[in-house]
Amino acid sequence: MLLWVSLLVLAPVSGQFATEPKSVIFLHSPWTTVFQGENVTLTCKAFHLDASEKIKWYRWYLLEKTQSETSGNTHEVHESGDYRCQAQDSPLSNRVGLFFSPANLILQAPLDVFEKESVILRCRAKANTGLKTIKLYKNGKVLEDHTVEISVGMLTDFHIHQASLKDNGKYHCTGVKEDDQLVSSNSVKIEVQELFPRPVLRASSTQPTEGGAVTLTCETQLSPQRPDVQLQFHFFRDRRSLGSGWGSSPEFWIHTIWRENSGSYWCQAQSMNSSVQKQSQRLQIQVKKVVPDIRIYSRPKLVFEGQELVLICSVNGVPGPITVSWYRKFKLRTERKLHTSSETEFKIPVVQNSHDGEYYCVASNSRSSFRSDPVTINVKGVLLMKIEATLWRTMSYRFSLTEEHSGNYYCTADNGLGLQSSETLRLSVTIPVSHPVLTLRAPGAQAVVGDMMELHCEAQRGSPPIWYHFYHEDVSLESSSSSFGRGASFNLLLTAEHSGNYFCEANNGQGFQRSNTVSLTVRVPVSQPVLTLRASRAQAVVGDMLELHCEAQRGSPPILYQFYHKDVAVGNSSATLGGGASFNLSLTTKHSGNYSCKAGNGLGVQQSEVMLLSVIVPVSRPILTLRAPRAQAVVGDVVELHCEAQRGSPPILYQFYHKNVTLESSMSHSGQGVSLNLSLTANHSGTYSCEADNGLGPQCSEAVTLSITGLTGSRSGPVATSVTGGLLSMMGLAAVALLLYCWLPRKAGRKPTFDFSRNPSASDPQEPTYHNVPSWIELQPVYSNVNPNRGDVVYSEVWTVKVENKQAASDPELLKNMDSCVIYSQVKGAYTAAPKPQLLAASTPHR
Repeated sequence: MLLWVSLLVLAPVSGQFATEPKSVIFLHSPWTTVFQGENVTLTCKAFHLDASEKIKWYRWYLLEKTQSETSGNTHEVHESGDYRCQAQDSPLSNRVGLFFSPANLILQAPLDVFEKESVILRCRAKANTGLKTIKLYKNGKVLEDHTVEISVGMLTDFHIHQASLKDNGKYHCTGVKEDDQLVSSNSVKIEVQELFPRPVLRASSTQPTEGGAVTLTCETQLSPQRPDVQLQFHFFRDRRSLGSGWGSSPEFWIHTIWRENSGSYWCQAQSMNSSVQKQSQRLQIQVKKVVPDIRIYSRPKLVFEGQELVLICSVNGVPGPITVSWYRKFKLRTERKLHTSSETEFKIPVVQNSHDGEYYCVASNSRSSFRSDPVTINVKGVLLMKIEATLWRTMSYRFSLTEEHSGNYYCTADNGLGLQSSETLRLSVTIPVSHPVLTLRAPGAQAVVGDMMELHCEAQRGSPPIWYHFYHEDVSLESSSSSFGRGASFNLLLTAEHSGNYFCEANNGQGFQRSNTVSLTVRVPVSQPVLTLRASRAQAVVGDMLELHCEAQRGSPPILYQFYHKDVAVGNSSATLGGGASFNLSLTTKHSGNYSCKAGNGLGVQQSEVMLLSVIVPVSRPILTLRAPRAQAVVGDVVELHCEAQRGSPPILYQFYHKNVTLESSMSHSGQGVSLNLSLTANHSGTYSCEADNGLGPQCSEAVTLSITGLTGSRSGPVATSVTGGLLSMMGLAAVALLLYCWLPRKAGRKPTFDFSRNPSASDPQEPTYHNVPSWIELQPVYSNVNPNRGDVVYSEVWTVKVENKQAASDPELLKNMDSCVIYSQVKGAYTAAPKPQLLAASTPHR
């Protein structure tokens, strides 16, 4: 019986993807085919992202129905079928097909076969089955280098070293018993899987600015069926290795990138034993040149003598860390460095007229320096009011404050005896902040996962310093201070969780102001979809309804799914709310082949892995044919029984029955029928039938009846001699009479009663065949014994009849009217009981 080994679809692990992994079934022993009466232990493992809590239960399923629930992760089974398991808080595992075979010979294979692994195929016979030789077949062809000659033995292992795609195919083995009888095993389908797919190199930015940071990620997937395998990663730029070589982290950080670091980046991933190594495609990273923006401002803009003067160096586009130097230019084209620090402000506490002149700043990092344009400072003294007081010794001056009124104030008094100045008082006029404006700046029209999003908050009015706070759904993200009133920015590397509402607040100590809310929707590109073929049974059968389900684990809706058969589109469906989509097929044999699906949401299209579908055709009712060397089967003849089903997917197991007792079983891997030869004895009389089965239900042929005539002896030697002599004499006379009888009418020009054209001996001899097809037509001899007078002599009467159909073969009146040739010959004395007349029909009812 046929067993299809369905290999599991791999789920992403190794920390590269944060999807919820399925439960996984492991087998002990590792074989998917065992003998009936043996047990297989299933182990269910879960790979939680957070494995801090103990798993309390495991559920086991057989043919999609719950079989049991256990507290441990092992389960012993002894029934054929598709098994699944589910650990607490984990999705269902993939199906694992087990087959408990009643056959004498089985071929055992592991559940999963991965690239570069050494694989054992075990051809195993039952304990009571002795074999002389064992051969392994791939796709119906003998693997000569796997032919094993053995004198005695119960099992034989065949090895595939470093499995690859060329080892894919259907395998089975055959054995020859001690009596030279051939036995055949089940078929096993081997599909070599990738241990992990080709890695994909991703960068946090492919067009970074000089001095920025870049994170490289080498993404791939590791099969959960190999939890003990660990991966290593190596990063390259052009032909140069980055970092210290191989490492366990799939990420590589470039803390500061420069223009000369532009180039072609790629990564490699390999297993720890280096047996499997794969390289990503190259990713171009182009570092953008810095466009520095260095400006110098004075605060206040109008500088009066006695005020505090603050010079501010605004530096943008210069990668840090930076230092700022302050310079003053004099009239004779000379200049002097005033100060150098990491601060962007330079203060003159009390400005004097001597501070007039041009000032500029220089911003420097480890690679270069950038100079601002100069600003000219003119120190002014402003007379606000002059009052002559004749009666009072004190005077007052009132004015409405604006931003420009910040500065130092003093007064003078003069009565003609000399001018006196008061102490200077510092007045700082603070302006409350206005409502800030929040701006979201993304590199594209849509915000996509992986983009760098800039949040910029700026109040149009307000005395510095101003504190800016950024919020996402009322949760504080970041705070930043602006010392010169140009707003503040905050950068986010977007993930799907960053969708939502944002706002900012500005505060300079005079009360905070909140911006309007800005909504952000972060679009997630679709991940590689997973195509699942769902049928009502373990094998896809003609007439079944097959569901093709395609689902991407990540991706913003709506998602358009397209389904392909042999790279030809067969349908599409849209998931407006996310999730997957399905497409149904009513199966025919034309639906066998490779299937895949694609998912797209406007941010790129991803294609699933290819799934192979084999549509199985159930066997039709077989036809049993009996072929004998003569019309009447006699003891000692060799009769061939041939059984064949006109339709049905191979391999097909044929079984022959005699009176409902099994004679022999034989496996056909080519889809053709099989034969069984019998050396006849008297016990072989009776009804025969055969059965065909390819795992989708047996079909039985109609029954065919075989009658066998035995040879009898005489009473004694003298009697036998006289009878033999008399018989020869009578046969000679009968032959002469027959010749005269047939020759004389021909000589007279009329048609003889005996027509040689109807005699089978006049044409090419044909091998008599017993067949259960009603439309079969052939010349057949019909035997009967004639003893009309019940005397001492019995004559055999032989008719050669052309049977047109069942009715013609069974109608005595029709036989009388047929043109036939009758031969009488003396056989034996009447004292011997004559056998009953027998007429072999072309078909006999089922047993």
